[in-house]
Amino acid sequence: MKTTLNIKEIRDSFPVLDQQVYGKPLVYLDNAATTQKPLCVIERERDYYLHENCNIHRGVHYLSQKATEAYEHARQTVANFIHAKEAKEIIFTRGTTESLNLLATSFEHIFLSEDQQLSTLNFQLSTDSKPSTLNSQLKILVTAMEHHSNLVPWQQMVQRHQGQLLVVPMDDQGVLDLEQYEKLLKESPKVVSIAHISNVLGTINPVKQMIAMAHQYGIPVVIDGAQSIAHHPIDVQDIDCDFFVFSGHKMYTQMGIGGLYGKAEWLEKLPPYQFGGEMVDTVSFEKTTFNVLPYKFEAGTPNVGAALGLETAIYFLQNLDRKAIEKHENQLLQSAIQQLSEIDGIRFIGEAEQRSGLVSFIIKGVHPYDLGTLIDKMGVAVRTGHHCAEPVMTRFGIPGTVRASFALYNTLEEVETFVKAVKKAAMMLR
Repeated sequence: MKTTLNIKEIRDSFPVLDQQVYGKPLVYLDNAATTQKPLCVIERERDYYLHENCNIHRGVHYLSQKATEAYEHARQTVANFIHAKEAKEIIFTRGTTESLNLLATSFEHIFLSEDQQLSTLNFQLSTDSKPSTLNSQLKILVTAMEHHSNLVPWQQMVQRHQGQLLVVPMDDQGVLDLEQYEKLLKESPKVVSIAHISNVLGTINPVKQMIAMAHQYGIPVVIDGAQSIAHHPIDVQDIDCDFFVFSGHKMYTQMGIGGLYGKAEWLEKLPPYQFGGEMVDTVSFEKTTFNVLPYKFEAGTPNVGAALGLETAIYFLQNLDRKAIEKHENQLLQSAIQQLSEIDGIRFIGEAEQRSGLVSFIIKGVHPYDLGTLIDKMGVAVRTGHHCAEPVMTRFGIPGTVRASFALYNTLEEVETFVKAVKKAAMMLR
C-alpha cells in the first residue's frame, strides 16, 4: 500500500482525463454521478472477454470453472473490503438502485406474510373481530435528504398498502434532527433506510449512532453507501448495519455492477426478488425450492466481467492509503468552499460540519443550468439540477444546485480553474 498519493501517477491511470473539451483541458468534477475508470479496471474486463468468457456455476468444463472461481473470488474480495463476516452476505446487483428495490420488494412480501398470519390468528380468536390490516402497521422511516432511489421504492411500497412514510427532518445546514429521529423510531417503523452521505449536501450522517438507536427498538437498518464507499473505509460489522448497498460506477469501475450486503440471518428470512435460473434448487410444475445464499438473490446470467472489474477497482483503492485519499479530497473540498465564498450572492446548500466529497451551491440571480452550461464551455464538468433528490430542493426552496464533486485524481489546480470559471460565468449571466 502506498502511504502517499502521487496524483500525477494516479491521473496517468485515467486516460479519459487527458483530453480537451472545447479547446480547454478537461476538469472533471462530476464524480458523485460517476467516477472515471482506471486502465487496470478496463483491461481486467477486456481480459475476461478475451480469455475467460463463460457462463458460471453451471459448467464442468475448464472455462466455466475458471470463470466461476474468478467470480466467487470477486465476491470474497468485496466481503473483505467492507468487512462482512462471510462472502455469502454479498449479493451482486446492478447497483444501489437495484439493491434498494430488491430490499423493498422482499420486505413487502415478509410484511404481507406476517399480516396474513396475524389476520388469521385474530379471526380464529374471535369471529366478531375484523381481520387486521397491514396499512395500520406498515411504516418505513427515511430521511429528508434521500436520493430518489432510497425514497421511491419504499414510498411506493407503503402507498400500495395505505401505509406511512416517516421522514426525519433536517436543519438549514443539512444536519438531521436526531431528537425527531428517536421520536419517529417510537412509532415502530418496519425498516429504517438512510444515506451514509448525502449526494446533494455532502453531509456525513452519524450512521453508527443511528443504527444503534434503531436497534434499541428492534428495527433493521439499511445504509445507502453509494456516496461513501469510494471516499471512506467501510466496516459493516463495526457500524452494525443490517444492510449496506453501493454502486461500482461511483468507485472507479463499470456501470451495471454493485452490491448488497446483508446480515446472513436477514438474507435467510427475505424471499427472492427475481426468479429464473441459478436462484433455484429444485423445480417441478407443482413446486420450486430456492438456492442457498447468496445465489437465491442472483437470478439469471450475471455480469461476470463487471464483477471482476469491481474487484480490480477494490485492489486499486487498496493499493492506496485510504486516509491519504480522505485528506486529499477534504483539501479539495475546503479549497473549493474557501474560494467560492468570495463570490457575491453565493449560497451553499449543505453546510454540515461533517461533510465529504462535494459542494452544492446557487448564486443569486443565476440559474444553475445556465451556470453549468457556461462553465462546460470552459472545460469544467459539473452537475446541475435536483440530483435525483427533489424533496431536498423543496426543503431549501430552490429549483436545483450546481454541484462539484471530487475524486482522488482531482487537483487543487483544477479547483482553482473551476472557481475561476464560475466567477466568469456568474459575471456574464448577471
